[in-house]
Amino acid sequence: MPGDPTTDSEPLPASRIMPRPADLRRNPAHNLVAWQPQGVLDDQLLDEIGEWLCHIEKASVPFNRFVDFSRLTSVAVRTKHVFAFAQKRAEQYAGLTPVKSALFSEDWVGFGIARLYENLMKGTPIDARAFRDRANAAVWLGVPAEILKLEDKPGPPH
Repeated sequence: MPGDPTTDSEPLPASRIMPRPADLRRNPAHNLVAWQPQGVLDDQLLDEIGEWLCHIEKASVPFNRFVDFSRLTSVAVRTKHVFAFAQKRAEQYAGLTPVKSALFSEDWVGFGIARLYENLMKGTPIDARAFRDRANAAVWLGVPAEILKLEDKPGPPH
């Protein structure tokens, strides 16, 4: 039957595009949501992902996260905003099941923001770690390294 994944010769996509914000995908087989923002990381983009995470965390089982800063063109987030964002995330996530959040950046500025967030989340259920190497992030998250390249062709949202 056409459209039936059990009879189509096309394999099911490993990940799926997530509705808003842009560049989010979910990989259910590995209990992972990956975000690859593009353009400028500013206060507004940071808030958008935080609000989305808060909303989705109330509606689904906990999932680990991978944030890939490799497609950012610049970082314009204010340091005090990162502090406020981390505090709000810790409060919103209080009492929920612990999750891992790997933040990847080869760029020193993006890596610095990731390290700041990692330090701010210590002692919360969000175990954040900054990485400059995808393979190390994959090991820490317990997923195959190739899925962190975010090169598969994701399926549509459902």
